[in-house]
Amino acid sequence: MAVTAVLERAPETRTLPYAVYDGDGHLYETMDTFRRHLPKQYHKDFQYVQVEGRTKLAINGHISEYIPNPTFEVVAAPGSHEIWYRGENADGKSLRELTGDPLAYQPEFGEPESRLKLLDEQGVHAQLIFPTLASIIEGHMGNNVALMAALVHSLNAWVLDEWSFNYKNRLFPCAYISLADADLACAELEWALKNGAKHILIRPAPVPGIFGPRSPGLPEFDKFWGMVNESNIFVVLHVSDSGYDQIYRWWGSGSKEMVAFDRSDPLKACMDTQGRSIADTIAALIAHGVMDRFPNIRWMSAENGSIWVPHLMKMFKRAHGQMPQAFKRHPIDTFKESVFVEPYYEEDLNELREFVPVERLVFGSDWPHAEGLSMPLDFLNEVKDFTPSEQEMFMSSNLKGLLDGKR
Repeated sequence: MAVTAVLERAPETRTLPYAVYDGDGHLYETMDTFRRHLPKQYHKDFQYVQVEGRTKLAINGHISEYIPNPTFEVVAAPGSHEIWYRGENADGKSLRELTGDPLAYQPEFGEPESRLKLLDEQGVHAQLIFPTLASIIEGHMGNNVALMAALVHSLNAWVLDEWSFNYKNRLFPCAYISLADADLACAELEWALKNGAKHILIRPAPVPGIFGPRSPGLPEFDKFWGMVNESNIFVVLHVSDSGYDQIYRWWGSGSKEMVAFDRSDPLKACMDTQGRSIADTIAALIAHGVMDRFPNIRWMSAENGSIWVPHLMKMFKRAHGQMPQAFKRHPIDTFKESVFVEPYYEEDLNELREFVPVERLVFGSDWPHAEGLSMPLDFLNEVKDFTPSEQEMFMSSNLKGLLDGKR
């Protein structure tokens, strides 16, 4: 299959009376990203190796298939899987067929100045930036807490080198924090704040550790959440390898780990493991009191979609009816005040407004991922029933407010 050398850019002709803030942009890591600042004692635990002529990741003693091509030398073009995610794949094509010719690595994927030029062309003013391969860290390290912390810091230090955490007040890469060790998490947060981080990425999943997983709402993490509460930055719960793919594997998939773009079994399309992990994470943060003890923290769910929201609201209502004494206030009220939701473009945003105030909805394009939008402003088609002021909140001011420290 031929490789497309240069990304074709369709001109953006729409103009808006406000600056667009995109809550979900990504970079593609290089083979240097995790190893440049990684202490040599850990190099054997995270390395790129050749397997039958292909480059694979060897992580903590095993070969991972999580990302088929972890070098990102070629990728699926931005938005090439949109038909699949909209459920409009009438011809029954596979993701590989929908992908078409692979695209060579583009400067916009890893260089902030090139990304800014692209944003200007796309009509986007500012963008949060998240890693892609980093999802693999906590999901593949078992209980090796020291290795997790070293890889997280190596990633963050590389981001600081190449992007900074605030590039020209338009690009805002995240600082990734693992909670596996609360003291190490506090140290990483202190470093990130010192270096200008505007938001932090927390994996929406049980916290891993040497004695097994646990809730991020346990008292052992209160020192960390207290630092976040005082800092006035916000927390992004971005989709990751949460471990919930195990639910699918229980039903006989035969796989040993999550494979990011495996869509060969219709059962997987019927399961919402991403929605379960984010819903459970937010439930834990509310039910275990974090959002009450630290009310200044604002939380944003990114790239988890929103079909989990109505069910979680029903569960909150029932739980409060059963155990009102266990909650400082109604959990639905806590959710609506503290949590921002970034829906998928293929979802019903009019229905979502019944459960989440428009003031708590955020636009995210997921560019340059194949499952995202090739033209970020195409998301306007999904909010055509919003009033102009509601569109402006969704596409701009809600995220701008978070970056400005608005509560």
